[in-house]
Amino acid sequence: MASKPLRPCRAPGCANLTREGYCEVHRGLAKTRRTSAAWHDWYKLRVWTRQLRPQQLLREPFCRVCAAQGKRERATEVDHITPHRGRWSLFVDPANLQSLCHTCHSAKTMRELNASMQENG
Repeated sequence: MASKPLRPCRAPGCANLTREGYCEVHRGLAKTRRTSAAWHDWYKLRVWTRQLRPQQLLREPFCRVCAAQGKRERATEVDHITPHRGRWSLFVDPANLQSLCHTCHSAKTMRELNASMQENG
């Protein structure tokens, strides 16, 4: 029987090759994705899609991280500075939002996931 072809790991920013969805380093993410919290659906709510997200991108159209490095990159993502993890007040607080480009948002998300995995063993 032929083995599966090698593919890049599904973890954002990871270039490791694997025959499974995630490489050895990010194998724990597979379980995280399957058991995602109910608050993930908050990103489908009108308050996010029609109000918070578009207003943030209008207020800050360029990536905050890139701007701090002297680069001018258009923001495509709206990020929670402090992860809300199901706390509605943090989710809807405009002061807790920042505009990021896709690359910077993926890198920040990966750092947070790795830190969370290390905390939880």
